[in-house]
Amino acid sequence: MRLQQLHLPTLREPPKDAETVSHQLLVRAGYIRRIAAGIYSFLPLGVRSLEKVKAIIRQEMDRAGAQEVFMPAIIPAELWQQSGRWPVYGPELLRLKDRKQADYCVGPTHEEVVVDLARKDIRSYKQLPVNLYQIQTKFRDEMRPRAGLMRGREFVMKDAYSFDADVSGAHGSYQAMYDAYCRIFSRMGLEFRPVEADTGNIGGSMSHEFQVLAESGEDAIVACDACTFAANVEKAPLPDQPFAATGDTGPARVVDTPGTKTIETLCALLGCRPDQTIKAVLFTADDAPAVAFVRGDREVNEVKVRQALGCKTLYLADAEWFAKTTGLPPGYLGAVGTGGVRTVLDHEIKAMPIAVCGANAKQQHLVDVVPARDLATATYADLRMAVAGDPCPRCAGRLRGFRGIEVGHVFYLGTKYSKAMQATFLDEAGKETLFEMGCYGIGVTRILAAAIEQNHDERGIRWPVALAPFEVAVLPMAADGPQAELARSLYASLNQVGVQAVIDDRAERPGIKFADADLVGYPVQIIVGKRAGEGVVEIKLRHTGQRAERPAAGLVDRVAGALAAARRGGGLALSDLDA
Repeated sequence: MRLQQLHLPTLREPPKDAETVSHQLLVRAGYIRRIAAGIYSFLPLGVRSLEKVKAIIRQEMDRAGAQEVFMPAIIPAELWQQSGRWPVYGPELLRLKDRKQADYCVGPTHEEVVVDLARKDIRSYKQLPVNLYQIQTKFRDEMRPRAGLMRGREFVMKDAYSFDADVSGAHGSYQAMYDAYCRIFSRMGLEFRPVEADTGNIGGSMSHEFQVLAESGEDAIVACDACTFAANVEKAPLPDQPFAATGDTGPARVVDTPGTKTIETLCALLGCRPDQTIKAVLFTADDAPAVAFVRGDREVNEVKVRQALGCKTLYLADAEWFAKTTGLPPGYLGAVGTGGVRTVLDHEIKAMPIAVCGANAKQQHLVDVVPARDLATATYADLRMAVAGDPCPRCAGRLRGFRGIEVGHVFYLGTKYSKAMQATFLDEAGKETLFEMGCYGIGVTRILAAAIEQNHDERGIRWPVALAPFEVAVLPMAADGPQAELARSLYASLNQVGVQAVIDDRAERPGIKFADADLVGYPVQIIVGKRAGEGVVEIKLRHTGQRAERPAAGLVDRVAGALAAARRGGGLALSDLDA
């Protein structure tokens, strides 16, 4: 591709609404343009990188035995009503009516549609297993779309759905997709971790997220320093603990603590540390008040609280509503004597030898609370958010903290959807049996943003070879003469051997060509300068910044060989280009 012909509207300054690096660079480098909040058009470079992502996904899905289908984006409400998700999915589901006033939604995911396909077409165990996938545009009406492609409303997703005759088969399908995802992200040249995760709105009993590691990631994950355990902090289980010894402490006593509705003000008044206090977090659980207690220096994990309470809906409670409903004062709630309000305490509170907590009376707290004595009959569960330094739930190791960007998620669904929608097949005994299912998603457009968050510098994008829109940029420093002639020859030869190359034949200064090449992120730059007459060019590798002069003779074959290896997820080094 000649840059004179390529639609490449680069910008020197980032757009004002772009907060993340990937959003800034995708706009500045001419990959995407905003149409509305969370909705983007893809320009030629963006399309090329997007198609590379899709190609890798298709190859590995096909290799794993999945079969591609294409389902409608607009889904009749009837199917969602059958699964039970129509009234509970929430405002992210974009609902609409047709001219006959029938209800539809724009599919954020396609479990209902694919189950409808299976129950109509698969009648016998002999037709199983089956795994169907699609790559399609989705829509989720995010309340606050942000970060460009990271958290958009319209996005491209690969979603796959497996159908098996029994649990063993379903676990096999799950593992096949897990392995395929590892190959996909490895081939893309991304540093990632599969982590245990909550199943969320999709449901099911087991899931793993695939997290691209990046400091800017919106997800917190933890991994053991001694074994292979890794999990999203929302999912990471923390072990139960025994009660601490009671010692010789006297009975708990009430002290006046005016104006201490926060842990910080309480500690300042009493001269204690946050880890010596018990914090109350107020919730509305299935429309009823509930309280979760954790140590004062900890954060409550709402996913774990919902599981501990066994409720369908869980929201942080409005303080005024809570006080009016329970008669208890927010800011001064304690775990001792909360009356008829449903409470649950984190396991870690058991290990506190002595603690401070609210006294359930305005302007007052209890001191010298001994959990082993005063809270021995309370309900305990794993409620806290895992952090670095916590014990590993699988071994004697300790957890380390990372930030990640979720780019894929695999779920074991069991019979959640097949039961709700009465999707059955005839087993070997001729009995109607529910399908065992799994579902498997990849954020196709989000991968581009995640790759940039992991691979960039102050000058622009540093694409892994497998995702770059073009692999090589040939940069002649003059518009005619030996430099232009050699550049055109190298460009033509690169394309002849299957290397995706561009030539910057624009009438621009060298500085502009260098800046644009770095901004766009071509993995290899061939700079044809003053030594062109001698048959010598300069090679620059974008990811490492390495530069060196190399003879032009034989260079095309060496570049082609190095790129062929790098397309499989490897890196590039100048030594790969030596004769």
